[in-house]
Amino acid sequence: MILKLTIDDQTYDIDVPEHLMQEAQEFYQKMDEDMSRGWQMSRIWVEQPDLYQRCQIAADRILGAFHTENKRMVLLMSGYILSRLPSVEEVVVDTSGDMTLTEIVA
Repeated sequence: MILKLTIDDQTYDIDVPEHLMQEAQEFYQKMDEDMSRGWQMSRIWVEQPDLYQRCQIAADRILGAFHTENKRMVLLMSGYILSRLPSVEEVVVDTSGDMTLTEIVA
């Protein structure tokens, strides 16, 4: 599956192999459990992030992985978004430091 990802003015098509998404389901479930306990989203604490917010969190992790050139994490987090929101068309990652401004277009 392909996730269209825009960071600043650059758009990337992240091709996440189906088998990777299947293999990562346990990892994704652990992520969901962690986020269910609350998450610091930029300046605000969110008691229980909803699906949209969880995808914003994953997108923020993609941004960090891009900066460190961690291709595996880019694929894993892209797979998380695709597995939770299969109808996603594009993710526009906010780079100003406020992950709540990241747009998930479905």
